[in-house]
Amino acid sequence: MRILRWTSLGVVAALASSAISCDNNTLTSLNTDPNRATDAPAGPVFTAAARTVFSNWLSGLTSFPVLVQHLSEFQYPTHDLYSQGFTAGDMSEYNGSLINLQQVISKGKALNAPGIFVPAQVLEVIDFHQMSDQVGDIPYSEALNGVGGVLTPVYETQQSIYMSFFTILTKASADLAAAPAAAPGLGTADIVYGGNLGKWEKFANSLHLRLALRVVNVDPVTADKEIRAALAAPGGLILTNADNAILRWPGDNVYNNPWANTSKSRDDVRMARLLVDFLKSNSDPRLQIYAMPLFVPGTTTYSNQYAGKPPGQEPGAAALWGNTSSRFGAVFYPGATTAVTAGGKGLSMPSFMLTAAETNFSLAEAAERGLGGLTPAQAAGYYTAALTQSVQQWSAEVTTQALPATLPNATPVTAAQITTYLAQPGVVYQGGLAGLKQIATQKWAALYTDGLTAWAEWRRTCQPAGLIPGPDAVPQYVPRRFPYPSSEASLNGTNLAAAIARQGADNYATRIWWDSKPSAAPTCN
Repeated sequence: MRILRWTSLGVVAALASSAISCDNNTLTSLNTDPNRATDAPAGPVFTAAARTVFSNWLSGLTSFPVLVQHLSEFQYPTHDLYSQGFTAGDMSEYNGSLINLQQVISKGKALNAPGIFVPAQVLEVIDFHQMSDQVGDIPYSEALNGVGGVLTPVYETQQSIYMSFFTILTKASADLAAAPAAAPGLGTADIVYGGNLGKWEKFANSLHLRLALRVVNVDPVTADKEIRAALAAPGGLILTNADNAILRWPGDNVYNNPWANTSKSRDDVRMARLLVDFLKSNSDPRLQIYAMPLFVPGTTTYSNQYAGKPPGQEPGAAALWGNTSSRFGAVFYPGATTAVTAGGKGLSMPSFMLTAAETNFSLAEAAERGLGGLTPAQAAGYYTAALTQSVQQWSAEVTTQALPATLPNATPVTAAQITTYLAQPGVVYQGGLAGLKQIATQKWAALYTDGLTAWAEWRRTCQPAGLIPGPDAVPQYVPRRFPYPSSEASLNGTNLAAAIARQGADNYATRIWWDSKPSAAPTCN
């Protein structure tokens, strides 16, 4: 995993730079911290928080992308082996972006300005759900109490936290729809949508849809209800790439795309065999964007060949793949480096938090399963839209970066090429159980660079079926969750013990709430 910033909740509660209290649904109250100014403008605080949210959950090269076999390590295969970094879940946002988001929510509420507080609420749900999806039960309503508040917050059930998410997102969309035209907003301080509240409505509703599907195996009644709510909410969904929730990095060597920033000085990961073989099997036009072609042996000339590295090998065997497996794509490189002879403008490559491809795949699954008022007859249309949007999403980055002619493989994808791809026998939608497996596997491939979401989808769907540990990995199963940070045992031990007693052993094998009924998933059987 990436080097994670473990932070005890007890320390956060005692030393948080902003003293905040909240309840399950609104999470809005702001206490007074005598050691910190409380009148900072909402805009710059939101900017800092949004940057942290995107950086924290979409930054790792040797973390979740390795876990879900989008990438694989060859030089230091500790994460491939589950032997290092899989020590605790990332709960660092309690003293990171969540503190700033709470300040923005409070200020926006005081001004009765949904254009200020709703974007912060949406990102706050992102933070809490990503933390919970790693470990399960977490501190929530008491989590951010500061000076004079709760120093040992109770761990709340993941089920109750998810129910709160649905309430927050339903109201968030309605609040934006009802916002007065002259109400204050974030303007250019909104580095996600530039103050466009209509796009924040789509983000809130699409996140609602994502989380509704998360719970479908363990609580199908609630899943169906919340899918209907997401579809009925004002503003619609993210269905085209123009509405994607992204952060396009300045690329100014202060704020850079995390993958590209890492590639300036490191060259220790390669494309994973599972992803490369899947893309090759369908002549997928995204392959030449996701991955670099191999060098012709003994030269620095690129070939037309791609290969992935197998997972979970001991260091000696893993090291052999450095020259025989593909690097990740040129769009992630800041020009030529010591490792590659050509690259793009990767420092300004966006990070994708929630996309039209993901939303359309979610709708395709809901339709095939007859959820949310959708029918199986609609599944093929959503599936095709999802694939089209994914290919176009990545092709657009090639166009934006104008990759050099020294790397001729990385070229924009034409409409004709997309049509040809969609006609591939392995791509044409099959419907039924086979169709659900197609949706899940293609969604996994489309979530490239968002390994944490791909891991959640794999746990929920068991697809792709080939995502299994390598021969030397310990344990010999893909982790279902991460243990809690070790510091919690001493700083919040009583509440931690209660959570473990309720949830199960604090190890990789214990399933979190929404992952506790795998037999209910049709694609797991």
